[in-house]
Amino acid sequence: MKVSTRDGGDVFADGEFIPFALPDLGEEEAAAVSRVIGSGWITSGREMKAFEEEFSSFIGGGVSTVAVNSATAGLHLALEAIGVGPGDEVIVPTWTFTATAEVVRYLGATPVLVDVDDDSLNMSIEFVSRCVTDRTKAVIPVHFAGLAVDIPSLREALGGADVRIIEDAAHALPSIGSDGLVGACNTSDAAVFSFYATKTMTTGEGGMIATRDVDLAERARVMRLHGIDRPAFDRYTSTAPAWRYDVVAPGFKYNMTDAAAAMGRVQLGRLQEMADRRSAIADYYTEHLRDLPLVLPLEPGDGNVHAWHLYVVRRRPECPRSRDEIVDALARAGVGASVHYIPLHQHSYWQTFAPSASSRPFPVAESASHEAFSIPIYSAMSDAQVTRVAESLHQVLM
Repeated sequence: MKVSTRDGGDVFADGEFIPFALPDLGEEEAAAVSRVIGSGWITSGREMKAFEEEFSSFIGGGVSTVAVNSATAGLHLALEAIGVGPGDEVIVPTWTFTATAEVVRYLGATPVLVDVDDDSLNMSIEFVSRCVTDRTKAVIPVHFAGLAVDIPSLREALGGADVRIIEDAAHALPSIGSDGLVGACNTSDAAVFSFYATKTMTTGEGGMIATRDVDLAERARVMRLHGIDRPAFDRYTSTAPAWRYDVVAPGFKYNMTDAAAAMGRVQLGRLQEMADRRSAIADYYTEHLRDLPLVLPLEPGDGNVHAWHLYVVRRRPECPRSRDEIVDALARAGVGASVHYIPLHQHSYWQTFAPSASSRPFPVAESASHEAFSIPIYSAMSDAQVTRVAESLHQVLM
């Protein structure tokens, strides 16, 4: 096997490029989508309802679910449903994708950025407790890479304040933490999952809100489709005159299509199989990369389960190459890598909401922004590809 060498040679092993991420889709998903196309109803209908019911059953405990066209939409709807608006503050980790904070701005509220813990890169609960004010309406913890945030500890840190917790669970299916399966919402108000193309299961684009708050779920259902009080499927398929409807609020266009839901139902049925494969890949990486000058991901504690949406490593000070040099060298070796994330406070727009370093520093996120990179981990990877990723890192760093 030939890979990129330290002197910059560009040779792919067997001529194959290993992408950073690929969806794990097959004939069953194709057949499900084809079935919907042949049904004559391709937007939100029976398939979406069935997907919601099956997802609720998967989470268990009587959780209500609301299917949407993205996790961004789900976060927006959840915040809208709990009444976030102008004058409110929502605490968000700076180490996240921009969507986590932008939904706060959709509603005219102010995101309060906080640093993350050095070991997990999850939101620092200590910093959250320092940032709570009488304007704090909600906190959005992000289960980074698939490692669950300790939600009960976060709730305790809020000290009895009337603050809602909306989990950004885009990475966290099927993660288990101290609060049980993410999505069970035993301590939080809602959890929002992503089914984007790179996630642990996919509908192409899509998301799901899970909540035990019946009022939150009902508000989200109405607001996901223009604030109309009746689903289009009921209005268009009823045998009795059923064209009347009422607009009860200025809603959004956030509904999930039946074609996406059909794919999601198949993916949900395969979720454990795909999760087991990701876990096996993570175990291999952890075993075969431990001798490199890298900080490997924090392992989940006893009884917890990591979803392994991402496998994020950080270079140690003694590493012979910079992070950017490593990512470039891997690309020349035919291995796709990515960076998660550029912290929000480093982006021009979000700097408006990031105070001076003296009042609220971001030392962990600042350091990680120069050290962290993500290597391929997806359930469709072959054993040979997994081995080649590890060998390529050895070639680049040793």
